[in-house]
Amino acid sequence: MGSQVVQTLRQGVWASLTGGWYHNPEQNKFNNSCHLYLWMFLLMLPLSLNLVSDTMPIYCTSVTVFFIVIKMVNYRLHLMFNQGDIVAQNSVPDISKDPKSVVPFIDFIVILQCPQSISSGIDVNSYTEENDPAELKVDVDGFLQIPAVYMRWTLSGRSHARGLSIDSGRDAVLISHRAKDKLGTMTSSKSDLEAKEGQIPNESNFVEFVSLLESINSTRFGGGNEAEKENEERNGEPEATSKEEAYTFHTVHSEYSGQTTMTDTTVVHYVQCHIYLVFVHFTQNVIFSHNIYSPFEGLNISHAQEEDSLDELSETSTQEKPSRKLYYKLKVFPGKWVNILYDRLTLIALLDRNEDMTENMVAVFLAFLVAFLGFVLLNEGCFKDIWVFQFCLVIASCQYSLLKRVQPDAASPTHGHNQIVIYSRAAYFCMFCGLIWILEIVLRTPDLPVMFEKLQMDIHVVKLDVDLIFTGFTYCFPVTFLLGLFPQINTFVIYFLEQIDMHFFGGTAATGLPSAAYCIVRSLIALSLLYGFCLGALKEPWDEQHIPALFSGFCALLVVLSYHLSRQSSDPSVFFSLIKSKLMPSLGHGEEEEEEISAESTDPLQEKLRGSVKEILLSDLVVCILASVLTFAITASTVFLSLRPFVSIVLYALAATVGFVTHYLIPQLRKHHPWLWISHPVLKSKEYSQFEPREDAHLMWFERLYVGLLTFEKYIVYPAIVLSALTNDGFALIAGMKLLRASFCNPSYQFFTLIFTIIFFEFDCSSASETFLLNFFLMSIVFNKLWDLLHKLHFILLYIAPWQIAWGSAFHAFAQPFAVPHILTIYFAMLLLQTFITTLFYTPLSPFLGSAIFITSYPRPVKFWERNYNTKRIDNSNSRLVSQVDKETGCDDNNLNSIFYEYLTRSLQHSICGDLMLGRWGNYCAGDCFILASDYLNVLVHLIEVGNGLVTFQLRGLEFRGTYCQQREVEAITEGVEEDDSCCCCEPGHLPHVLSCNAAFNLRWLAWEVTTTKYLLEGYSISENNAATMLQVYDLRKLLITYYLKSIIYYLVISPKLQIWVKDQSMQEALQSYTKWHHIEKDPAVFSMKIDEDYVHCLQGVTRASYCNVYLEWIQYCANKLKEPVDSDEDSPLVTLCFALSVLGRRSLSTAAHNRSNSLESFLYGFNTLFKGDFRIAAKDEWVFADMDLLQTAVAPAVRMSLKLHQGHFTSLEETEEPAVLYEAISNYRTSLVICHESDPAWRRAVLSSRDTLLTLRHMVDEGVDEYMLYKRHLIFKVIKINKECVRGLWAGQQQELIFLRNRNPERGSIQNSKQAL
Repeated sequence: MGSQVVQTLRQGVWASLTGGWYHNPEQNKFNNSCHLYLWMFLLMLPLSLNLVSDTMPIYCTSVTVFFIVIKMVNYRLHLMFNQGDIVAQNSVPDISKDPKSVVPFIDFIVILQCPQSISSGIDVNSYTEENDPAELKVDVDGFLQIPAVYMRWTLSGRSHARGLSIDSGRDAVLISHRAKDKLGTMTSSKSDLEAKEGQIPNESNFVEFVSLLESINSTRFGGGNEAEKENEERNGEPEATSKEEAYTFHTVHSEYSGQTTMTDTTVVHYVQCHIYLVFVHFTQNVIFSHNIYSPFEGLNISHAQEEDSLDELSETSTQEKPSRKLYYKLKVFPGKWVNILYDRLTLIALLDRNEDMTENMVAVFLAFLVAFLGFVLLNEGCFKDIWVFQFCLVIASCQYSLLKRVQPDAASPTHGHNQIVIYSRAAYFCMFCGLIWILEIVLRTPDLPVMFEKLQMDIHVVKLDVDLIFTGFTYCFPVTFLLGLFPQINTFVIYFLEQIDMHFFGGTAATGLPSAAYCIVRSLIALSLLYGFCLGALKEPWDEQHIPALFSGFCALLVVLSYHLSRQSSDPSVFFSLIKSKLMPSLGHGEEEEEEISAESTDPLQEKLRGSVKEILLSDLVVCILASVLTFAITASTVFLSLRPFVSIVLYALAATVGFVTHYLIPQLRKHHPWLWISHPVLKSKEYSQFEPREDAHLMWFERLYVGLLTFEKYIVYPAIVLSALTNDGFALIAGMKLLRASFCNPSYQFFTLIFTIIFFEFDCSSASETFLLNFFLMSIVFNKLWDLLHKLHFILLYIAPWQIAWGSAFHAFAQPFAVPHILTIYFAMLLLQTFITTLFYTPLSPFLGSAIFITSYPRPVKFWERNYNTKRIDNSNSRLVSQVDKETGCDDNNLNSIFYEYLTRSLQHSICGDLMLGRWGNYCAGDCFILASDYLNVLVHLIEVGNGLVTFQLRGLEFRGTYCQQREVEAITEGVEEDDSCCCCEPGHLPHVLSCNAAFNLRWLAWEVTTTKYLLEGYSISENNAATMLQVYDLRKLLITYYLKSIIYYLVISPKLQIWVKDQSMQEALQSYTKWHHIEKDPAVFSMKIDEDYVHCLQGVTRASYCNVYLEWIQYCANKLKEPVDSDEDSPLVTLCFALSVLGRRSLSTAAHNRSNSLESFLYGFNTLFKGDFRIAAKDEWVFADMDLLQTAVAPAVRMSLKLHQGHFTSLEETEEPAVLYEAISNYRTSLVICHESDPAWRRAVLSSRDTLLTLRHMVDEGVDEYMLYKRHLIFKVIKINKECVRGLWAGQQQELIFLRNRNPERGSIQNSKQAL
């Protein structure tokens, strides 16, 4: 804990204050010194040059050149590492003086050239550049004789050779036989090595060098001989009896194999191979290496083991220990390079890596801009005395962050390296300094703009306020970034553009940076089109009897464009995709083949989205034409001029009445607890009294009334109010477009704003009143902020209530007692100030580590989840084969359960917009958060964009069933308050259909509220059974094996390749042993009397006769169902093939169960292994490799079908007795049921394509094996509306705690025991 605090203070707090510089004790002195001197240079350069006049060009040029050099060198070094040109040099002093005097030792290359068909099973197919020499001779013991003709010796360097890697990158071992009459005992001491210096290996001393290498190798690998002997004994191969009789040549594996060199070896013998030993001149150390040129893959693989010192061989050595260094070749000029002794990790620790030249250019440009703007303000005299040093410190921190980032950054939404947050400090510095510079220039001009004169502001007061605000923020940059008050720059751009579009143009929320830019651009285009008509209408004459046609055209265009913009999504990707597919279909011709190949795995969602966009465009075309005609006719009729002000009063009253009934009265009557006093809904749906609805939700009369009133309000009342205000009061282009777009998109809170506008400007501040549209425009912004303020205050008050304060961690025991006394004093005043400021800037307030102390986070857009949190589903299509074979692919619950959330998302895409318009979720607006809770899963639905007929939402899956958090959520949601009879400390009871006083009080102190209790959504009901319980008894396991074998027969018979398999001569020859009636399969690890129906106890195995006695009737019944007759008597090839497959299937199950089928746990593990498609074929069953379709179409589906038959056995006992019933059951399951493992891509396709019934088997390490049966039906959810400021604040607090404070505790106290926040 203490080390983590120190690390946070060092890397988080101090690095945030300095811009990224801190002393890292884990790094070397060079890196720490470079960091310190870089930071000091960036700090002292502007501070010292500021003392001299006219030094801005020098400073800017120096900084720019400095950054160009650093970025270019950094970029070139990373390119050097990518190329990987390595030069190995040794540090022995006398090598450089006289390299020829150094006596070489051996670096050998082993090349195998063998025929393609090799009896040992190792396929080595290679060739050499020279002519092949004579073949090797094999002695009587099977060992290779190595004549001297194969020895090549070169003093010039490494010889190239070609060959294939052997045994998947393991060590290849060649055993050479030593002639007993020629060789003696070999020594391996260092004195022997020194004595042999200067000798060249030849025919006479070759074996001595070989023995020397072997002894060195055994010392290097430490006990390698024992591993070799064990491997030889395990493989049943002959082994050498002594060290002198076996010489081991180790070749290290390729560096591309992704594994380390293994000490266990594989003995290659009984193979006629051409072996070349190429001796390479080297130093005192022995280097083992090989070059492999694969003729199949074209790889040139070169690898050298890390050398060891020969000093290990003798303790009496006094010679200097040589060290081998790896140098990278840095190309300076064509054909010229320098050697660099460095590595990539050290370079990354020194300087941040920029991926491409664009990032380097951006960093250099920002560094120049920071230097230029900072020095401009210094020359302008904006900073005096000690503040000059503070400002230079800010400049240094901004420039240093471009070289070495702050990690972790308080505003970073992701762990680790964040490429975007690097530019945040410099970008914000440029923005603030640019504003200060511009305002200084503007405020010094003698002629002020009109707005300053009208508002009668003193220029000195303005200048003082501007200097105080902007320069104060600039001074506080280190503290500001430490507290994380500024988001990363892309988040800020999204937030800024989104706020402008929402508050000024009536737009909706954005889903990203392209979306925000697209929304602003389209709003500006619409505004420019309207501006031309507005300007033309102003020049026309006006009177009560005549309205200019241009004005009527302007009104019609305003209504049409507002309606069309309200119907379009902020994400332009689907719209552009539709244009590309319709107008430029030729671009997709090249991808037709790929689309045909992946037709089954294609997601139909994109096509549905394009279809919906196309329907919206066609509908808008018709509606816009009709709306423009009607609007033009109404505005040209002078009805608003002749009947004023009566028309305006009637429209205001009508809007207030309809809005009150539609958006307040009806939603309150439909809530689970209307006004938090009534115990049940007043307006109930038909499904409210049903236990398990089986049909779609019934459309009630009050829902029809709600839709009718909403349509009347959106398309008649508010357009009439805007047209009347435009006709009577004058042109307010932006205000009119915003009011219309907001009314078309979501008029839920428009009537509140309208009533407040009329009351405030007619009675309270009539002197400040402008035109109605301007008043309404200003009040809509104010009212939006008031709603946010109300949500924040509600969240704060219920979170810091003394009886609801959380005590979930040790920090709470320290923080909560200090926070409670200050809630009503100074802290509460500061909290109110924070609340007002955060409401103004749409910034969340987050509880620090879950305590009652609130801190301000950085501004966020409506889509406050900056990262993409989509769960990457892991299945057999995107995972490595080794993970599918050796591990449980996707064994994580979150990954396996993600498909249910994905399907729930697809269901919501079809129904959420209509259900919102029917009022089934209550009142809503952009940014609202809802929780859908059921028995199995809970999801958080976040509404981002609410348009006219479209909704963009995010769905985040919460904990699945079985977790602690899910249990706490369900307990809080399902806690019944209707039975509560208490009032304070007594229980007097309550009135009928009314909640008690305590229940009503507690409901008001929750950040969430149940709006709907029976919300129907199409989904899957999960029926879970424990397979361990169903297979505990041996008789049930025997039944499963029987179903397994019968399913093999069924799938084999119905296969279209049955005739080919039966008539295949090679397969019949391989199955010759199975045709004999006396053949016995008696493997005790595979067959057992307890689980095999055809087991013969006296023979201790299974025979063809016993197999036919049990399964012949079923084979003949299945064969008789075929259209083409197949011989199915006892001696037929069909019965032979069925018998062989039954043995293969059971042996595969035993192998997967580690030959412990009698154990329930091993049996379940083996069955699950076969269920997911992992078959380990024994040597006796290799005949099946003649056609792999036997496994894929017969055995694999039989495993899965047997599970369903075994499950159905408990309800349909006759399936095991009657062949007709069993055959019909298998046929029905085969067509109507999807049975596969969850890691199979077919499982995801089946779920997303809404198949009715699915079955899978899930093996969990802790909980055993479970069967999951999915039935498609209507799921019942509770719709819970949660305070959106509560969600935003808690999310910001969790992000800061996880990323900046690095709390890795998954059950941290900040998210526990907060029932009021759910």
